[in-house]
Amino acid sequence: MQHDFTKGSIRRNLILFSLPLIGGNLLQQLYNIVDTWIVGRYLGSTALAAVGSAFSLMVLLNSLLLGLCMGSGVVFSQLCGEGKVERMKEAIANAFFLICAASVFLLFVSYASLPMITALMRIPEEAASAFKGYLFFIFLGIPFTFLFNFFAAVLRSIGNSFTPLIFLLVSTVINIVLDLAFILIFKWGVPGAAAATVIAQGVSAVGLAVYTLIFMPQYRPERRHLHLNIGLLRRIASVSVLTSIQQSIMNFGILMVQSLVNSFGIATMAAFAAGVKIDSFAYSPAQDFANGFSTFVAQNVGACKKERVREGIKEASFLSLSFCLIVSVLVFVFAKPLLTLFIDPGEKEALTIGVQYLRIEGLFYIGIGMLFLLYATYRGLERTSMSIVLTVISLGLRVLISYAFAPKYGVWIIWIAIPIGWFVADVVGIIGLYVCRKRELVH
Repeated sequence: MQHDFTKGSIRRNLILFSLPLIGGNLLQQLYNIVDTWIVGRYLGSTALAAVGSAFSLMVLLNSLLLGLCMGSGVVFSQLCGEGKVERMKEAIANAFFLICAASVFLLFVSYASLPMITALMRIPEEAASAFKGYLFFIFLGIPFTFLFNFFAAVLRSIGNSFTPLIFLLVSTVINIVLDLAFILIFKWGVPGAAAATVIAQGVSAVGLAVYTLIFMPQYRPERRHLHLNIGLLRRIASVSVLTSIQQSIMNFGILMVQSLVNSFGIATMAAFAAGVKIDSFAYSPAQDFANGFSTFVAQNVGACKKERVREGIKEASFLSLSFCLIVSVLVFVFAKPLLTLFIDPGEKEALTIGVQYLRIEGLFYIGIGMLFLLYATYRGLERTSMSIVLTVISLGLRVLISYAFAPKYGVWIIWIAIPIGWFVADVVGIIGLYVCRKRELVH
């Protein structure tokens, strides 16, 4: 199913396009949660702490490739909105080789840096072996991360968000089955969880690539498109590299927070690992909705329908923020039962810390929901530099407040610093949109 965002009901198109995105990400969260649940329940808090810290690092590394793919998808969407299919094929070819080279480079750097990463993240000695064992296998999935996200970006740029969902569903089932087999039957421990994830990633990535190339021939580059186009590559790079920088800054800030959390001990690490999983599951629909909205903005900018972009911003804000308010209430009320999915009820210290985290930070999901929409809007307008500014504000404040006050006043400072960063960035982003409107960028 494909969606033409340049016509028809804005709300209906946004909802129908975003639902598969939301479903796909929830499936990804599900097999991450399965890893965490099995590791936490059957391998203990030390293993959970190691996997949680490794997850923060992998989010950072994957964000580099995800940002490149998302940024390229903006250019694909705009060319689709303009009706320039031949130009779009050329863009797909140039972007593929650019991001493929980046993924190979990232793979080698990751393995070379593993000892330094372990030291910089202040991993406790008792968790270091599990941390490195998990990452040794997880790094093998970097090329699959590129392959899946690239072809997903191609399909989503033409309004097809359903097909990637199907491949993620298959991948999730494979991951869950292999998790149970590798950890509970073969007793492979933490590396078994990593191996299950990589195999599942490989199936979904190769499957989606083959499907796109075979069943979407109208968008498959041909030999005449396989040449370097400096002007087009510069346009792709200007959006994709900045999007990658924005994503990596965001996750580097999160990694710095993870490092500070690690200094508070195993119980806090385990609580944070479980809390982050719940966070990701709770507000990921708002993030996916925003990513879908970016395609909406890009297609309408390409079609020169800027008034429709302005109306879309109103619709998207209403839908996303309403969802975030509901989820905040649910997470606040059910914080402890949610945490016991990952933490044994007997580990009272970790549970207490985790409940405190969720009830402070989870109460303000509306802040991150608005920030996701701002990122998406600026990305669709090809003003990704503004997304970087907002990310620096949000993460910079979080890191500064946490490192300045948490060592003296306690870990709860880290939790309250998160929504402070969100809301300050939101204010700056909304002011920026008002300036854009005055300059007739969206009006």
